[in-house]
Amino acid sequence: MKAGSAIAVAGIIMIISGATLFYSIQGDTSSDQTLRLLKHGGTFAGLMGIGIVMAGILLYLIGREEPPIQEDFEPTDTDNF
Repeated sequence: MKAGSAIAVAGIIMIISGATLFYSIQGDTSSDQTLRLLKHGGTFAGLMGIGIVMAGILLYLIGREEPPIQEDFEPTDTDNF
C-alpha cells in the first residue's frame, strides 16, 4: 500500500472514531467534566481526520507516476498528403 493511501485510511479511521465519540456522549450541562473532554476530543480527532484524509489524497496524487513521453519524430507514410 502506498503512503498516500495508508494516510488516507488512517484519516478515515480518525473521522469514524471522532464521530463515534462526539455522537455517543450526551451534551448535557450536568455531565461529568471527563465526558465533556472526551466529546471535545472526538471533535478534535474528527477534524484532524478530515485534514489527514486530504493530505493522503494529495500525497497519492503527487506520487503517481506519469506516463513516459513518447518521442517518435520520424515521419511515417500517413504523414504524407
